[in-house]
Amino acid sequence: MGTIVSIANQKGGVGKTTTTISLGAALAELGQQILLVDFDPQGALSVGLGINSIELEQTVYNLLLDRSTSFEDVVVKTRIDGVHLLPANIDLSAAEVVLVSEVAREQALKRVLADARDAYDFVLIDCPPSLGLLTINALTASDRVIIPLECEFFALRGMALLVDTIQKVVDRLNPELEIQGVVATMYDGRTLHAREVLARVRDAFGARLFSSLVPRTVRFAEAPVVGEPILTYAGDSKGAAAYRGLAREVLGIVDHEASDLAGSGRALPDDGHADAGDDGAAGAGAEQGSLIEPFGAAESAPAEPTTSENIQGDPSIYRQRDEDTRPQVGKWTDPSRGEGDVLLHPGGTAGA
Repeated sequence: MGTIVSIANQKGGVGKTTTTISLGAALAELGQQILLVDFDPQGALSVGLGINSIELEQTVYNLLLDRSTSFEDVVVKTRIDGVHLLPANIDLSAAEVVLVSEVAREQALKRVLADARDAYDFVLIDCPPSLGLLTINALTASDRVIIPLECEFFALRGMALLVDTIQKVVDRLNPELEIQGVVATMYDGRTLHAREVLARVRDAFGARLFSSLVPRTVRFAEAPVVGEPILTYAGDSKGAAAYRGLAREVLGIVDHEASDLAGSGRALPDDGHADAGDDGAAGAGAEQGSLIEPFGAAESAPAEPTTSENIQGDPSIYRQRDEDTRPQVGKWTDPSRGEGDVLLHPGGTAGA
C-alpha cells in the first residue's frame, strides 16, 4: 500500500508546488512509482509538468463530485518515467461550495484515492494556499504531512495556525496523520535573517526539520516554463541536489556527512564546503545581541515539543541588533531648497 503525503502550507509562495514536482521526480529516480495530485484550483502543478489542464475535459474535480468518473478517466502520464498526475484547473474552486452540503465532505479525496494508492509507492498532494475544505480533505486522506517553509519571518508566523489545523484533523478526522517534517525552501545562508528563521524552526521541530536545505535559485523559476522538474532541466544544480537529498531522507536513506553540513544552516558553495564567512557572520550577530544562539549552541539543547506557542518565537529578534547600526538623521542646508533631513550612515557620515 502506498504512502499518501500532503505538501501543505496555507501561505502562498513557499514552494509547495515546486516541492511536489521535484520530490516526486527525485523519488521516481530512486525507483518509486509516484502519483502527483494537483489539489490547487490554480493548477500550477499541472502546468509545471507541461500539461494544459484548461483543455482537459476530466480533472480531479470530476473525480470528487461525479461517481461515474473513474480514476483511469482522469489520470495522466507525465514526461517523467514513473510519475502520473491527477490534474486540476479552476473548476476545482467550485468543489468547496458543492462539498459543503455533502455527507462526510472531509473524506471525498480519501474515497477517490482509496483504490489508487495500491498502484503507487507514494501519492503526493499539492495543497492550495489556504486552510479550507480542500486542504482538510488532503490532510484527512494523508498518512503524513511535509511542510515547505520559506526562510522568512512572514512564512514562520503562519506555522502556528497550520500546526493547530493539523492537530484538529488528527483529533477529529485522521488519527494516523503525522508531520513527517519541515523542509526549508528559498534558503540563503549568506543572510543572518534566514539563519535565524532556520534556528527558530529547528528549536520548534527538532529532528523533524529535514537536513536538506533548498536554496534560492532562478532555476526553479525557469523549469516550469519548459514543463520539467529541476532534476531534468538543471540536474547538476544545487536545487536538484537538495531535492535528491530530500527524497533520500523521505525514504530513510541519509548521507550523514552531507546532512550534517546542510543541517547546520550554512550555505553550500559550488565546491560543497561551507563558507567560513557564514560562521563569522553568525558569531557577529550573536555578539550584537541576537536572541537566537549560534547554531552549535542551539543544537546542543533538547528540542521543545512542537506547539503553536513555540514556533513564532520572540519578534524582537528581527529588530536592529545594536543602537550603533541604526541609521541616523542629520540636517543639511541648501540655499535653493532651505533646510531638511539627510540620512547618515552609522558613524555620522552622509550617505551617497
